[in-house]
Amino acid sequence: MNTMRLNPVEPGSRPELAELERRILQERGRIPTLYRVLLNSAPLAQGWEALFTAIRNRASLPARLRELAILRIAGLNRARYEFDAHVPYARKAGVSDEAIAALGNGIVSGALAPLDRLVLELTDAMTRDIEVPDALFERVREHFDAEKLVELVATIAAYNMVSRFLVAMRIEG
Repeated sequence: MNTMRLNPVEPGSRPELAELERRILQERGRIPTLYRVLLNSAPLAQGWEALFTAIRNRASLPARLRELAILRIAGLNRARYEFDAHVPYARKAGVSDEAIAALGNGIVSGALAPLDRLVLELTDAMTRDIEVPDALFERVREHFDAEKLVELVATIAAYNMVSRFLVAMRIEG
């Protein structure tokens, strides 16, 4: 096992972070290891928290689609911490254990609904190829209004950032 590349900040150890830690606790219920590492840069931790609170707690995109995309990203980018952290959210959003296990093994379950598979196709394009073919984007656009389309694409982009940060910093638990 590789060791984390940067020491996490112990909650309560830096008085200047008290308000930010309070906000993280309010939104997350705890201060996960990822946020403890981010607290090494208060401005980034604050911005990160605002962005991901908007994506996870304020956006109108159905939680099921969000969580399917996140699990797929985590699997593709080998971000086990991210995958494991989102399994409970995926279950709560109605993703079956079969689909979760398949995504954990790099497989898109054939039991998923067509819209689920389309979201995962977009996730794959954005994660693997960066560019999204026009034909794929048009198929996605048929299912989402402008608000949800922006939220879906932003979710996929943002969680690619999460996984890349976790992997680069070797945050595993």
